[in-house]
Amino acid sequence: MTNEEQILERIERLENEIAPMARAARSMGELREELTPRVNEAVQALIVELADVESDFQIEDLLFLIKKAMRNVRNLNFTLDQLKNFIDFAQTAEPLMKSTVPQIIYYLDDLERKGLFQMATVFIDVVTKIGETHTAEDMEQIGDGMAELIGILKKLTAPEALALLNNAADLPASMDLSRAKPVGPLGMFWRLGDPDVKEGMGVLIELSKSLGALKGIDKEP
Repeated sequence: MTNEEQILERIERLENEIAPMARAARSMGELREELTPRVNEAVQALIVELADVESDFQIEDLLFLIKKAMRNVRNLNFTLDQLKNFIDFAQTAEPLMKSTVPQIIYYLDDLERKGLFQMATVFIDVVTKIGETHTAEDMEQIGDGMAELIGILKKLTAPEALALLNNAADLPASMDLSRAKPVGPLGMFWRLGDPDVKEGMGVLIELSKSLGALKGIDKEP
């Protein structure tokens, strides 16, 4: 092989090696030509947007933020850990919430249908009106009276008291006041022969004995 052939072979080899680089350079040039207008547009838009915050932004503020972030790296790490724990909790509780929330909504809807919320609103209105018309001292006195009334109601729930009240409630239905006539001493004496009158007088005497307690007199045993 002559020197000329060797030179041509080397030139051809160099051309083969340089060809990919030339193609890459052309591709980069084409890419640069395509991106240059877009980059210019992005830079212009960025300049316009930064102009809006130019009066509020100072480079010192950015440096202060960076230094403060560096001083609070541990706090930031702790915050991120807590955020991760919260996300894990939310992911764990999500299935439970999906089954529980509809039940709660159904329960609240049932209470609303029964009028509980309306009753609560009315109760709040009543309490508000009471607060507007009575002082705190009045409310305290009313509270003491309510405590006493609860004690009285407790006594009235005794079986004997309930039986007496039940029988007393039946009296109006069993009486005919249109048949009542004036009765003198002789008439009363004659009426004592009636067994019902005798029983009534016995009940009246027992009630009379108990009525003495209304005067607040404590009897010694």
